[in-house]
Amino acid sequence: MILVTGGAGFIGANFVLEWLAQSDETVINLDQLTYAGNRENLASLAEDSRHVFVHGDIGDSVLVARLLAQHQPRAIINFAAESHVDRSIHGPEDFIQTNIVGTFRLLEAVRAYWHNLPVEARQNFRLLHVSTDEVYGSLVKDAPAFTETHRYEPNSPYSASKAASDHLVRAYHHTYGLPVLTTNCSNNYGPYHFPEKLIPLMIVNALAGKPLPVYGDGQQIRDWLYVKDHCSAIRRVLEAGKVGEVYNVGGGNEKPNIDIVHTVCALLDELRARADGKSYREQITYVTDRPGHDRRYAIDASKIGRELGWTPAETFETGIRKTVQWYLENQDWVANVQSGAYREWVEKNYTGRAA
Repeated sequence: MILVTGGAGFIGANFVLEWLAQSDETVINLDQLTYAGNRENLASLAEDSRHVFVHGDIGDSVLVARLLAQHQPRAIINFAAESHVDRSIHGPEDFIQTNIVGTFRLLEAVRAYWHNLPVEARQNFRLLHVSTDEVYGSLVKDAPAFTETHRYEPNSPYSASKAASDHLVRAYHHTYGLPVLTTNCSNNYGPYHFPEKLIPLMIVNALAGKPLPVYGDGQQIRDWLYVKDHCSAIRRVLEAGKVGEVYNVGGGNEKPNIDIVHTVCALLDELRARADGKSYREQITYVTDRPGHDRRYAIDASKIGRELGWTPAETFETGIRKTVQWYLENQDWVANVQSGAYREWVEKNYTGRAA
């Protein structure tokens, strides 16, 4: 069996669902169920004995040690993280605690567990740490894309905390021999994405007749990766990745944020037109940019393609259509995640930003 941390969040839940759709290997799913962790993401697994959900924190060393001793996983995939830049600006301490201290405590528990495994199990064990392209910092318009050897230059409390966690994982491999793998991915999108991030926020606000807030001039460039492609990349790295190596995972879809918003509006115009016949584009509102907003991220994913034979299955055009259709077909899920706390957060982050 495998242990997945953060498996009720956006990427983690998609990974668990995809894993169990392709394998009978049991998943132990450890998630603290913070604002973005949602048991409803895993509702289809409610009666599936291959999925064992545990409500808990990776920073709880006693709990993690007990789970490892009880279930004896052959691999751990660590998705657990605070992951929203805007939230890290308003409240960085949670990011330090989860992404740095939590990762450290997880590594300590895993090191003790791995050290006591039989020889063959020790040789086959893997810890796969899931990280982000934001640790590399920001690129100017024509600069080459991030490679795995690019210098770390994080610019937000979120990316700095993830950079620290990456360094800890690397150190535990080089110091203790812990068999680790690290992936650094570009912006994910797809089903079950919490509606504070760009694409789901645009969909949810558009359908509700609310403004579509775009930071600054909307020309911030990101590489977009459909979440199920990300999951397939992680499975491939876990299967065949070289211990101690880092693999960048990207979708090959560099696009300015405003182009993403326009694409979402066009799809909604086609699939769920406004009652007044006007385009959802009329709801776009430019707001004051967030502090320290990175201008461009770009992933060079040639290493994972060259060494492991992985390439994304979706183009941006096919992936974004599937994403918009999913949100249109799952309005109950959207309504259920929009709690009072979510509404308060959106108001806190965007009220007063109108430019």
